[in-house]
Amino acid sequence: MTVYNDQVSQYITRIFAGEDEALQLAREDSLRLGLPGISIKPEEGRFLQFLVRACGVRLALELGTLGGYSGIWIARGLLPGGRLISIDKDLKHADVARAHFAAAGLDDRVEVRVGEAGALLPLLSHEGPFDFVFIDADKPGYPLYFEWAVENTRPGGVIAAHNAFRRGSVTGQAPEDEFTPIMRAFNARLASDPRLISTIYPAGDGTLLSVKI
Repeated sequence: MTVYNDQVSQYITRIFAGEDEALQLAREDSLRLGLPGISIKPEEGRFLQFLVRACGVRLALELGTLGGYSGIWIARGLLPGGRLISIDKDLKHADVARAHFAAAGLDDRVEVRVGEAGALLPLLSHEGPFDFVFIDADKPGYPLYFEWAVENTRPGGVIAAHNAFRRGSVTGQAPEDEFTPIMRAFNARLASDPRLISTIYPAGDGTLLSVKI
């Protein structure tokens, strides 16, 4: 019997993913400054932190910085001396995130770069291979970003892509929007990619996870 629901989500958050002052600041300050309220949930963040440490990540990449909330969780999971590069196309987002990383004491291990991911990714190829890539950016770009990640992630590395459920629309639980077909095709494509072992972590809006074979 499947029992995952909002109550279970809240239980996990309360027991394992409580926000400290830095995380609370990143979430609340981002909203106050007018950034969209689309950050990952605390339980999703804790899972990313867990995953990063379990995989022994030293070099991580995030596509879609927003206010730095997810980046704080990821950076806290890095091995000592590890580094996170986070990319966002919006200068305001980058400035807000930098302040939040500094407030969390992480500015020595997180670098925020500003620009379109499609233009910046080719320049990042020589800095890899990466151990972990988190994609939470424009949905039409997901296929391109993911293909780049597969080519630039070490064997055994993990690639994660947020919004796999597209607010429930991929399973018919919510009305479809323009991005629903993109995410549905994206999920199906990765499920059968022989280079990867993939699944979806079902918390929040779903995170598609792939391990490079």
